Amino acid sequence: MLKHFTLFCLLTLFIISCGQGSVETASETLASPEAATRPVGSAYDSLLAQELGADDYGMKVYVMAFLYRGDATGLDSLQRAELQRAHLDNITRMAEAGDLVLAGPFMDGQDLRGIYVFDVRTVAEAEALTNTDPAIKAGTLRMELRPWYGSAALMKVNELHEQVAKIDI
Repeated sequence: MLKHFTLFCLLTLFIISCGQGSVETASETLASPEAATRPVGSAYDSLLAQELGADDYGMKVYVMAFLYRGDATGLDSLQRAELQRAHLDNITRMAEAGDLVLAGPFMDGQDLRGIYVFDVRTVAEAEALTNTDPAIKAGTLRMELRPWYGSAALMKVNELHEQVAKIDI
């Protein structure tokens, strides 16, 4: 099953990268009569799929935010620490509200600092959420937003994270 999912994700990325345009176009392409369908297996849970907003492929549209280092400078270490705490508190607030599915930093110290995955349908909705981030307001981060088609199962990440995190951020 994992092999099939991986193959499906690669196929989706290929179709999108070939200039299909929007996420909806890629979804329509995959849903064409020529697309192969698999029989509904015993693992399929229609109620869970509905709860998570999954399409027939178990996927849904999100908006991904790429967080880049901003141009703001001149903050002392105390100001940076306070801003980081406010940034983390905002992440927690968005996750608890159900708007933020996934967030995390990159660990290589480059200008691309981290990602958010928002459970919204439009870039405009994600931009409104992005603008609540104190680090964005302060200019220490900037974000690039892109629609993304991914597994609806991501909606369970925060619930599962609570079960494995010993310490809150």
